[in-house]
Amino acid sequence: MYVSARSDYALRAMLAVAAEDPVGGGVLVKAGALAGSQDIPLSFLQGILVDLRRAGLLLSHRGTEGGYALARPAAEISVGDVLRAVGGSLTTVRGLPAEHADYEGVASGLREVWLAVHGAIALVVDRTTLADLLGVGQWPAGAEESPAR
Repeated sequence: MYVSARSDYALRAMLAVAAEDPVGGGVLVKAGALAGSQDIPLSFLQGILVDLRRAGLLLSHRGTEGGYALARPAAEISVGDVLRAVGGSLTTVRGLPAEHADYEGVASGLREVWLAVHGAIALVVDRTTLADLLGVGQWPAGAEESPAR
């Protein structure tokens, strides 16, 4: 799995918004404050925030008192939700989603490998929420311990 700067920035921005209001919808965080606190170029971040809003993960409010807030509680937004919102498929083979990989002959088994890799990644990122990463919730059910801990 390749984690692009865009995906990394999106997750960091979502975590920064969630840290302000883990329940969501209450506290507004300005794009400039997010860019500054996470050392993300503001022009790059603005495009990411548009994608996150379109995906229904963030709410935006215009005006001088405006900003961004979580559309749902942090415990209901997974890392996978954020990754898909800004990057599409979690795994790609030659730039296409893993499920589109097609091989013939001796390489025909590769498709199953790529699908298994995709499934393993999805398992981790879809059961890890923003709340888990902030320490608000518990590490996902069924996991002994966070791989990062």
